[in-house]
Amino acid sequence: MKADLFVPCFIDQLYPGTAFSTLKLLRYCGVDVHYNPEQTCCGQPAFNSGYREEARSLALKFLHDFEHAETIVAPSASCTAYIRNYYHRLLEEGSPEMDQFNRLKPRIFELTDYLVHELKVTHFGAVFPHKVTWHDACSALREYGIREEPRLLLRGVEGLDLTEMEDTESCCGFGGTFMVKFRHISTAMTEQKVEHALATGAEYIASTESSCLMNLESYLRKNRIPLKTIHIADILATSL
Repeated sequence: MKADLFVPCFIDQLYPGTAFSTLKLLRYCGVDVHYNPEQTCCGQPAFNSGYREEARSLALKFLHDFEHAETIVAPSASCTAYIRNYYHRLLEEGSPEMDQFNRLKPRIFELTDYLVHELKVTHFGAVFPHKVTWHDACSALREYGIREEPRLLLRGVEGLDLTEMEDTESCCGFGGTFMVKFRHISTAMTEQKVEHALATGAEYIASTESSCLMNLESYLRKNRIPLKTIHIADILATSL
């Protein structure tokens, strides 16, 4: 089985270790992984900010960079959901690019979805003796549609105590440029999310989204709160 690895810009620039964890997990499952170093942002920040031409340019680049891919896997439900659900708004109906997108769309996967449903692998021999609480990112839950997949994978990790926080499905306050444009509202939402996580007694907040974790981590560091953040790929790859 072959797959192209798409590394979102947040992970590429801020959490490259998560990209390597994803690579280890896919190779453990016997996947022949290809990485195109020419890849860049999927265009979601530009699209969400109303810059349609810039977003279209990045969408065309993405399609060009992955034109020969059999399958595309990314450690982000946000980026994969955006590509799946919104690229068609940027492409001309009946164009070669739209045809290419329609062929590619069913073969773009978020990592936990791909592991559970396509590869049917849920155990990686991971050991993580810590109490963890889970953050359901808005994009993962509502745009991509995953909820049980990451929880199933975490339950297979030796020593991991998964404890659900109150109101786990509420937004962490990131929302892309929302945290910049509406800083005070965003901070209040982040504070509430952190309070719910702390109430569980967890040592870590885990998620599928590095962007959410970045937002939470910045709040935790600023307020010197002894709670850590971690991407699910980094937990699953601990023993690989």
